Amino acid sequence: MADFIFLMHEAEPADPAEWEAYISRLNERGVLRGGSAIGRGFCLKKDGQAPPISSHIVGYVRVEVEDMAAAQGLLAGNPVYEAGGVIEVRELPRAIGPAQD
Repeated sequence: MADFIFLMHEAEPADPAEWEAYISRLNERGVLRGGSAIGRGFCLKKDGQAPPISSHIVGYVRVEVEDMAAAQGLLAGNPVYEAGGVIEVRELPRAIGPAQD
């Protein structure tokens, strides 16, 4: 299994019931690993001026599925996607650290 994150770009606000239905469907399939709207923030850089934040990214959903094709298959019903908005689908690399049992 692999972890994927859906980065949702700014879109028209969706009906909360649409989000509830979508999240419930992901939960029922056992693939949801988290998600949230993204609030205000800023970029930092040790030396020099940092670029502005990516203000067009407004939320994310994290899922665990077999591959990129399976992740893409979960976009149906996503309110941003269904409204014609943009979603970046990115694979999250395995964390480096102590071995997990």
